[in-house]
Amino acid sequence: MTDNLSFAAFDVETANPKHGSICAIGVAVVHKGVRVATHSWLCRPPATVGEFAPRNMGIHKITPSTVTGEPTFAQRLPELLDTIGDLPVVAHNAVFDMGNLTRACEFSGVMLPGWQYGCTYAWSKRQLLLGGHKLNQVAAALGITLDNHHDAGADAAAAADIAIALARMAGVRDLADLARFNGTRLTHLSGVRR
Repeated sequence: MTDNLSFAAFDVETANPKHGSICAIGVAVVHKGVRVATHSWLCRPPATVGEFAPRNMGIHKITPSTVTGEPTFAQRLPELLDTIGDLPVVAHNAVFDMGNLTRACEFSGVMLPGWQYGCTYAWSKRQLLLGGHKLNQVAAALGITLDNHHDAGADAAAAADIAIALARMAGVRDLADLARFNGTRLTHLSGVRR
């Protein structure tokens, strides 16, 4: 039933609480309902928001020395865009991930991608009766492996698998149908709804 379910799942980790301080990016690519690739990249956050906060480092274990010698966010962005191409995108708590992407692009003086995206957090809240809908909680409820929570690649893979599971439960064929099933629509990253 998920033969048209092709998309990318996106996740970021941030150096500090300031939006745009991206220090790691994860992408999982799904083709015809099967996760076929997972990517994880480190990067130096935009200089304006480049300091690392102890709380954030405690969560994801990424430190300033971890990203020394890594490309900047702006230098990493083309690889991210090539990997996602024209696929629609999901993120678990898309407000966080897309908000950080938007600010990182602004701080870096680069163009924001024109993605269509949806939120597996919002969809899981509509489809699953759970005590909480954080990524690890939803993954556990659906029997999805999340071995290294707060690793951007692992989190993107879990978000991808959640979207696949929710689509199968809903009996829908693609991401736009999954959004509609859950009373939402895919949103254009610029904020314009399509």
